[in-house]
Amino acid sequence: MNITRENIDALNAVVKVDIAKEDYSEKVEKILTDYRKTANIPGFRKGHVPMGMVKKQYGKAVIAEEVNKVLQENLNKYLAEEKLDILGNPLPRMQDDINWDSDNFSFEFELGLSPKFDVELKSKKAITQYNIVADDKMLDDQVANIQKQYGKLIPQAAITKDSEITGTFTNEAEGIENQFNFSLDLIKGKTNEKKFIGAKPGDQINLKTKGLFNDDHNLVGALKVEHDKAHGLDIEVVFEVNEVNSRELAELDQELFDKLFGKDAVKSVSEVKEKIKEDAEKQFKQQSDQKFLNDVTEYLVDNTKFDLPSEFLTKWMQTAGEKQLTLEEAKEEYNKSEKSLRYQLIEGKLMQDNELKVDFEDVKENAKNMIKMQMAQFGQTNPDEKELEDIAARVLSNQDEVRKISEQVVSQKLLTLYKEKANVKTKELSYEDFVTEVYGEKK
Repeated sequence: MNITRENIDALNAVVKVDIAKEDYSEKVEKILTDYRKTANIPGFRKGHVPMGMVKKQYGKAVIAEEVNKVLQENLNKYLAEEKLDILGNPLPRMQDDINWDSDNFSFEFELGLSPKFDVELKSKKAITQYNIVADDKMLDDQVANIQKQYGKLIPQAAITKDSEITGTFTNEAEGIENQFNFSLDLIKGKTNEKKFIGAKPGDQINLKTKGLFNDDHNLVGALKVEHDKAHGLDIEVVFEVNEVNSRELAELDQELFDKLFGKDAVKSVSEVKEKIKEDAEKQFKQQSDQKFLNDVTEYLVDNTKFDLPSEFLTKWMQTAGEKQLTLEEAKEEYNKSEKSLRYQLIEGKLMQDNELKVDFEDVKENAKNMIKMQMAQFGQTNPDEKELEDIAARVLSNQDEVRKISEQVVSQKLLTLYKEKANVKTKELSYEDFVTEVYGEKK
């Protein structure tokens, strides 16, 4: 056995594997001897078939199989021993015909090598870490929403300014027929509002969707159309009134507090607001962290420069999936995945340079925390440790779940690293201002 490597350039190499007869002959002889003992060939007793006939019938197939085993085993061993950091898998160079009657064989493999590069976390321009707070307006709105949600519906004969309306929007040409419940304060402008005032169950109202709601996003729920279509949608719809109700607000008393948070957990409106603030800001932190992670990722991909063995990776993508791709399809796939591949390499470099590791205990602890959060949503705030361990064990028996949770742990470790070492500025603002600033939309 002889393995040699020729480096074409910094990103491409060719490995040549020479296999001699002594590398595989002993195993081939053993397998053929076993075949001889069990072969059923007409005219010969079992175990007495001439070896020459066995070799003639099975020899080439057995040699091919054993040579392939020796090839793969020693190629993998070589890559590990040489500590070659390769991308994709070795690509065998095509050979028109292999002469299996020969004693010696040679095979060549193309390798795509991982580039050498450094990662600079300190950007010249600071990356914003948002601290999103639940302001007084949001807390007041949430309390008002709770009063509405748990209030009492009282049927009305006709729509008034304070009505809650249930009805069906239709437009036959657009395939729209959807029931929607809303309050009249969502409707934009006095002209539209007048069309509703006084309408009774069974009445039909002709409307234009453009400028119908204060926020075009309400069209997504009202008409069951896609988000992008809702913006600036200008069609006519018919709205048939099904129900009209007024809502008597729920009293902010201990009975309501107990229903919301458990007996005596909260005893005043100010404590309700504190609880809402605490829960909301936990969710805001997740959104803020994800935004920060996305921004650092984008900065690193855009500013960490290195070349990739693109030609090799394109060829590898042709055969890497379940379906064989044409060269054009593989090029398209490579272009779509290049940014992701670059970040994977950057991520791996950061993990290595900063000695960040993910072990099973990290994954298990993360799984247990997720389970505790899910159980808390159903009122189980203090689960038994053995129960947690048992559920976590079941979750982690699924390899897809292990992979997903491991990726989450990696993200958490990198997030901590970025906050410590990147050029970060903190900006405090309300959730409404955060949505406006980041997404350009009014909440």
